[in-house]
Amino acid sequence: MWIPLAAELTPANVADNVAAPALLPELPPALRFLLADVAYDDPALRAACARTGRTLVTPRRGPYPHADAGVEVRRVFHRLRSQAIENWNGQFKAIFECGDRVPTRGVVATRRYVLGAVLVYQLVLLHRRALGTDLRAGLKPCRRAA
Repeated sequence: MWIPLAAELTPANVADNVAAPALLPELPPALRFLLADVAYDDPALRAACARTGRTLVTPRRGPYPHADAGVEVRRVFHRLRSQAIENWNGQFKAIFECGDRVPTRGVVATRRYVLGAVLVYQLVLLHRRALGTDLRAGLKPCRRAA
């Protein structure tokens, strides 16, 4: 089960690698590797991660197959990140019924809706964990009851 540690919703014209450094202080100090997709492969973000004692791991740009020293490590991390984030995205969109459009208009209202949904998701999972119940079952009815 994956719980988002930090989140922000930005307009589509804000690049992921530009928004990401503001989230770094929200991450737990024990987090040493930050797994991201190729859109985050940016020297400034790598430097920001390094200043906080973290290593940014992203796929490398350029033709495959890559032959550098880190290719096997990145392959393992990328597989893990893909399984984690893609599964979480699918589950989150299904629970909050926002796979296509959200029921809001405008950046501020949409930010409230999506980030509020992330918060509710975190709280529900923490509550279910405290009760010792299955974290994956019954999340949508629980959200509807809230």
